[in-house]
Amino acid sequence: MDPELQRQVNQQRNIINETLRSQTAKLAIRCRSLFGDRESLESVLREAMISLPYCKYLWVLDAAGHQITSNITRDGTQPDQYGRYRFERPYMQGVNDTELDFHLSDAYISRNKRRPSLTAVQLIRTLDGQISGYLGVDYDLRELPHVERLHEAEICWTQAKGDPSIRSNLFNQSRVESLVDSHVDEIIALLVELMSCHGVFHGKLHFSSSRATIWTMDNPYSYRILDFESLTDPDICLAYPHREYPEMAVVPVTKIAPVFAILRELRFSDETIYLRSGSLNLCNGMVSLNFSCDGSHYIPYQEFLAKDLGFWFGNTGSGL
Repeated sequence: MDPELQRQVNQQRNIINETLRSQTAKLAIRCRSLFGDRESLESVLREAMISLPYCKYLWVLDAAGHQITSNITRDGTQPDQYGRYRFERPYMQGVNDTELDFHLSDAYISRNKRRPSLTAVQLIRTLDGQISGYLGVDYDLRELPHVERLHEAEICWTQAKGDPSIRSNLFNQSRVESLVDSHVDEIIALLVELMSCHGVFHGKLHFSSSRATIWTMDNPYSYRILDFESLTDPDICLAYPHREYPEMAVVPVTKIAPVFAILRELRFSDETIYLRSGSLNLCNGMVSLNFSCDGSHYIPYQEFLAKDLGFWFGNTGSGL
């Protein structure tokens, strides 16, 4: 996982741990003397629900993992959950191994709602320290407070190997000239123009399927598909208003054409290992590549421009 993304996930988990652990410990003490009295147990859980913000469900299990209360919610109870066996659920794994009698699960997909969820489990012990049951606190991830800013993804070279069946048959195939291949220079010139002067901040050229997908600053939430006829008609520039080069772009405008020039070389330099598609994002500076072996690379544009063809097709450890 991206280290910054992991840091923010850990931050969220720490917040839940710090705010919940002391409350569940006190609640467990209140519950332990009420085993065998379902009505009183549920009454205590209903009262506790008020002081547990964002909690979705509260429930109690016996030592064997069977539920001895209804699910308690803010809107009432779910008696159909009484008697449910929970030891096989992911959040119950390892709960007896914790030294703190408190276990916060990893996120999982809930059985009923099919949504990402978390469960905190507090061990309930008898006065002599034996486990008599478990208190469960369920959270729906979409209802938890989240960090106020989106994490900044780490900008680094990432490689992903593709379908093994494609890789194993790599040397039984060769590049077949596509429509884009036959007009590649004029198509690249048009795409460079759209990205330089018409507000396109992300452009992806699909060499093998003869199309391009673009995202514009004016409407970044929708991508547009340009077919071969559009890519070979400079008149399409009239359909995209002139825009100043975006201030948030990290790729200098003078580097757009050189990036696409290398994409062109990667398409034609080898008839067996060749580029199927490639893209450039001006705002995060990443170049993406997908090769005939189904291997993919995501690489900062500066590193991409610094590599020669020998790196990609020689024995230099590129890992295509």
